[in-house]
Amino acid sequence: MKIMFICTGNICRSAMAHFLMKKELEKRGINNIEVYSSGIYAYPGDEPTESAIEVMQEYDVDLTKHRAIPTSASNIQDMDLILCMTFSHKITVQNMYPNLKDKIFTLKEYVLPDEKDIDINDPWGYDISVYRFCAAEIYELLNKLIEKLK
Repeated sequence: MKIMFICTGNICRSAMAHFLMKKELEKRGINNIEVYSSGIYAYPGDEPTESAIEVMQEYDVDLTKHRAIPTSASNIQDMDLILCMTFSHKITVQNMYPNLKDKIFTLKEYVLPDEKDIDINDPWGYDISVYRFCAAEIYELLNKLIEKLK
């Protein structure tokens, strides 16, 4: 199975989800899931924010080698599941790739189908505490995702 996480710039939320997911899958010995990420408006080669790097170090995840990939330049057509950080991202990606519509969800709606607030707020431009909250929310959702995919 191939999963892609999508946000705006691929330097905070989707990058954190991508590398946290990879770590959690490795930790559990799950090797039949490939993980990718991209950003709808990503600038190719952008580096993650310093705060994203710092917060991921707290999860023992090295984000320093990650570079942003625009969704339009990604391998999105190969994905089995596309998980966006917000409803707005979901709609944009569905409009970009109508043929993939049935594979596109927000991360929250996919793992918490009864949840009303399905957005993971962007920490970009905020202090480290907002990044920590965002990372903790993503981490909790990823654990639920892994359970759902088993």
